[in-house]
Amino acid sequence: MEPNTTEISMRPLGQSSLSVSPLGLGCWQFSRGSGLIGKYWSNLNEGEILDIVRVSLEGGMNWVDTAEIYGGGKSEQALAQVLDQLQAEGSNGSFTPLIATKWWPLFRTAQSISSTIEDRIRCLGGRSIDLYQIHQPFSLSSIANEMKAMAGLVKAGKIRYVGVSNYSAKQMVQAHQMLQQYGLTLISNQVKYNLLHRNIDQNGIIAAAKELGISIIAYSPLQQGVLTGRFHNNPEQIQSLSRIRRMQNGMDPKGMERTRPLIEALTTLGEKYDVTAGQIALNWLIHYHGNTVVAIPGASKVRHARENIGAMTFQLTRDELDHLSDVSWAALK
Repeated sequence: MEPNTTEISMRPLGQSSLSVSPLGLGCWQFSRGSGLIGKYWSNLNEGEILDIVRVSLEGGMNWVDTAEIYGGGKSEQALAQVLDQLQAEGSNGSFTPLIATKWWPLFRTAQSISSTIEDRIRCLGGRSIDLYQIHQPFSLSSIANEMKAMAGLVKAGKIRYVGVSNYSAKQMVQAHQMLQQYGLTLISNQVKYNLLHRNIDQNGIIAAAKELGISIIAYSPLQQGVLTGRFHNNPEQIQSLSRIRRMQNGMDPKGMERTRPLIEALTTLGEKYDVTAGQIALNWLIHYHGNTVVAIPGASKVRHARENIGAMTFQLTRDELDHLSDVSWAALK
């Protein structure tokens, strides 16, 4: 299905003034092959990044998500460079997406949140940070001190809103309560969530998010490609993947057979809507829980960006959403 921006409806991100497209562009793959985390992806050149960002923004995405740890700032820098180029080319203001990035907490205290914010702004080419997130819940400081530091950045005008990532339900609620002491609310919790990874449906995170009006930002929304059906349709492709990636995603013969009925259900619905299985999986993600869940699929090729946009141009029925949910639970048993 071709992108049609008139069909893409925006939604609020948590209890904020930010209005976002249901899918934003995940930018981990722009790490330029740098750093331990960045080496997970091949090194995309600036031309490739430019085209991916252009197609994503022109198609209706209005936000991007990156992080300090993605290449040690390389992803932020690559994003800023292509946005500068796109803005120089056009005059309609369509190349000014909302920007979400993250502070890396390992072996650091909350003081680092404040002392490194200028580095984040510099890497982003002086751009405003609309959503600043604690990337993991394992810094050397308490959540209370982290939220105090984040609130200070809001007050100083360095960031607009506060989010977290990979926080448990209890940690998320605590962060929210701490921010309320400063007249703020927690806007989002970024966690892994897809039809083959539904921990948040069982561990209290989605329930707490709905109760408090916190958005869930789903990363790895296609289970690293498994939900596109490409590995079920062409099993020989599995052998080209790293052993860790195969193990993490249940890509052994038994696991692939267990998930096949879900891929078949996605494919069948894809034929109905004239879209791909992956687009159906993304559409389920952004509609099953109403407006609570948004997602950040990556794109290492322009065609991936086009498919991401197409996933927002239709809506599965409630019966279809529930059917996919049932099939996915069966695949997870």
